[in-house]
Amino acid sequence: QVGNYKRTVKRIDDGHRLCNDLMNCIHERARIEKVYAQQLTEWAKRWKQLVEKGPQYGTVERAWCAFMSEAEKVSELHLEVKGSLMNEDFEKIKNWQKEAFHKQMMGGFKETKEAEDGFRKAQKPWAKKLKEVEAAKKAYHAACKEEKLAISRETNSKADPALNPEQLKKLQDKVERSKQDVLKTKEKYEKSLKELDNATPQYMENMEQVFEQCQQFEEKRLRFFREVLLEVQKHLDLSNVASYKNIYRELEQNIKTADAVEDLRWFRANQGPGMSMNWPQFEEWSADLNRTLSRREKKKASDGVTLTGINQTGDQVSQPNKHSSSLSVQSNTVQSVQSSYNPFEDEEDTGSTVSEKEDNKIKNVSSYEKNQSYPTDWSDEESNNPFSSTDANGDTNPFDEDTPPAMEVRVRALYDYEGQEQDELSFKAGDELTKMENEDEQGWCKGRLDNGQVGLYPANYVEPIQ
Repeated sequence: QVGNYKRTVKRIDDGHRLCNDLMNCIHERARIEKVYAQQLTEWAKRWKQLVEKGPQYGTVERAWCAFMSEAEKVSELHLEVKGSLMNEDFEKIKNWQKEAFHKQMMGGFKETKEAEDGFRKAQKPWAKKLKEVEAAKKAYHAACKEEKLAISRETNSKADPALNPEQLKKLQDKVERSKQDVLKTKEKYEKSLKELDNATPQYMENMEQVFEQCQQFEEKRLRFFREVLLEVQKHLDLSNVASYKNIYRELEQNIKTADAVEDLRWFRANQGPGMSMNWPQFEEWSADLNRTLSRREKKKASDGVTLTGINQTGDQVSQPNKHSSSLSVQSNTVQSVQSSYNPFEDEEDTGSTVSEKEDNKIKNVSSYEKNQSYPTDWSDEESNNPFSSTDANGDTNPFDEDTPPAMEVRVRALYDYEGQEQDELSFKAGDELTKMENEDEQGWCKGRLDNGQVGLYPANYVEPIQ
């Protein structure tokens, strides 16, 4: 029918828009693959540090860490998927769209204009004859209506005795003319219909030809979409990737190598009755061994302060200290974990994304670690607290100095420090404390931790909080 070819023409414009939709679809999936890969890497890095620092040991520890290795390898594969989707599939659609659709200066596409011009040219002669048929049909129906009206008037006038013969004659003539008009318009109507019927085969052939051209163009797009979708499926289907299967085969082997008997044997030999003992033996008295030096004398005898257990807070993080009592990890890699942290809680329940959690401030995530040092003092006597304020005389207070008191200042630790003496503080890089006295000539300061413990620490281990 006239004008219905516009649906076929519109399909060309729809094809261009569908190319954009498919590219957007692939782009969003690639972004999901990238985010998932990043989350896997962050998760693996964080939990690998926690497991290595935690109390788990032996073959079960290695089996546990195998999950983090699996996550890192799977993350690499998903990054490869993201690269394939964007560098191959996305670019392929973009290039095909550019080659298949050509924009015009005045807007629209060249292919759309050619199809519309072809349909209009094929339809124009037949549409003209169809218009003539409609006009002839209208004239014929009007003549029939006029004939029926004239006959009705003539019939009514015969029953009217007041009507003179001259008026009756006029009505009869009107009827005759109406009949002649009906015959004439009918003949013209039939003639125009015959001409339209004769032109219809050629019209259908011309329209079919243009339509087939549009069909061929659409067929290319459909086949291309099918080809691209198959390639996307191959890129997404990791089950057919040999390296993907090897990851889980290796993970299964690592888990099966976990041996409880072997771990118990190792613990017995290293942490239990089988560990080497330094039994007490008789020792001769020696002046050098029994010479006790005060902390200030020790520090004064050396040329400088020896830095122990330094962990920089910059981009490079030193090897984690296995003997520390708590684990401090960088804010850009480890999620802040508080005492109420639930490791199985979904991201939706907390209302924050993984990336937001990773940016939290440094906090302790483990208060119990392997190789944790335990006190060896077995005496049942009350331990002497050098900082106790119950000493009436105050002679045992190691912080009695001649230096004038200074205002308290909040400082932040730059490095980890493990106290070497009872009167020294221990802290981690990033911890905050209060400086109570300024630096002395040996480079030491007196400070107080947030838990109330008071002691000394190296002055160059901290920086003031602005």
